[in-house]
Amino acid sequence: MNTVLPDVFTEVLARHGDRVAVTDADGSLGYAALADRARAAADTLARHEVPGERLRVGLYAANSTDYVVGYLAALFAGAVPFLADSAFGPFELSRIAEDCGLDLLVHAPGADVRAVVDRAPGDAGGIGALGVSRVRRYDAPRPRLLDDTEVCRFTSGSTGRPNCIEFSGAAVSAAAANWAKGTGLTAGDRIACFAALSNGLAFNTSLLAAFLPGASLHLSQGLPTASRVVRLLEGTAATRLVAFPALYESIVRRAPKEGFATVRAAISSGAPLRETVREEFTRLTGVPIHNYYGVAEAGPLTYAPDGSGSGLGPPLPGVRLLAEEQGIRVRSESMGSRYLNAPGVFEERLDGEGYYRTGDQGHLVDGVLHLTGRTSRLVNVGGRKIDPIEIADVLRAAPGVLDAVAFEAENQHGEPALAAVVAVGAGVTAQSLRTHCAATLPSFKVPGILRLVDRIPANSIGKPSVERLRRLLGEPRND
Repeated sequence: MNTVLPDVFTEVLARHGDRVAVTDADGSLGYAALADRARAAADTLARHEVPGERLRVGLYAANSTDYVVGYLAALFAGAVPFLADSAFGPFELSRIAEDCGLDLLVHAPGADVRAVVDRAPGDAGGIGALGVSRVRRYDAPRPRLLDDTEVCRFTSGSTGRPNCIEFSGAAVSAAAANWAKGTGLTAGDRIACFAALSNGLAFNTSLLAAFLPGASLHLSQGLPTASRVVRLLEGTAATRLVAFPALYESIVRRAPKEGFATVRAAISSGAPLRETVREEFTRLTGVPIHNYYGVAEAGPLTYAPDGSGSGLGPPLPGVRLLAEEQGIRVRSESMGSRYLNAPGVFEERLDGEGYYRTGDQGHLVDGVLHLTGRTSRLVNVGGRKIDPIEIADVLRAAPGVLDAVAFEAENQHGEPALAAVVAVGAGVTAQSLRTHCAATLPSFKVPGILRLVDRIPANSIGKPSVERLRRLLGEPRND
């Protein structure tokens, strides 16, 4: 099989030599040193080759230089990296391991991987501070990868299982090259990234994209508080800030007086950013926020170069975008190929011309995209898509629950949050329901807003009344 990404990274790492490539709180690596460490780690992974098949390596950890080394090591070893969200819990991780037929798992030393690994965590060695464990075998045969698949990432599935998106090396390379070209990324840029590298916001804008021109990538570890953001920006003299809307809202609430002197652009995506937050952030810091619109299955699609807040910008190079009454359709050079673990589902969202139906609604004004809503039911909280039907089903399975409805609402800060109204019997508490959810769902899928009622309010045809459900959230609590 002819691969793309190993050759691209080999050339890039050699070309930029001793320039700083990536840093975290524990240190930094130049381009040449990153190549050396990745090659050595690739030898560790290659010892576990599966005869006649490509090794499947899950990456399950927070951002770090070791994470970047592990990603490159998988590519250099001829393996396929599967980038799992570190917020996934053991239950969701085990579904991924079984659905995708993982061979190895690269994970943080403290991660709960006991339900997935075949032996003690770290039994297959390590990559820096990260452990490498063999994944136990499952009875079901594992699905076959497409011949040109080089990277797999995940998005929320309609069945409660994360959908595994297969990407060709050409698609990943195009996403990075078109982002760098479309946003003017240069060797002089220093990118402070607060989004997980497993997420499209960081993966498309801050991994290969940063390395192509020789820029440097600076990663934060731990909870991204406003003070931690300021420290990283000052310590690295960052020129770009990449983060989800929630972080910008946190910065606005903290109202920092310094730390942004070198930052020329802040990039936001994953969820809508309120105009009041955009304006206040720029007033406080002097830094414009540039919207970026992307879809997990299709990569980066638009970028607003002026940071004015009027829309999401025009399409990036390599992107064709149609905004119609039925919703937004896109076709891009960075398009995923299919869902490995959900045959036919991805293909159903493609039309006869190869355009992907995004589920978003919007329109183009002078070539600039403006979103107006969603055609699908998924809830967008902090850049993660959540299926409310999945959440309601989990709640209904809890002892004492009569019925449940989950939906998107606003928390006390006006930010999007996952809410649930639950009809319960005697003895059920909000805490018991959260504990029940946490046993099977990752933390970001546990409803942040819970209201307990005797019965779910319905409309005239017997369906839950969304208007009355939202009104309930504003009434005094009795639970």
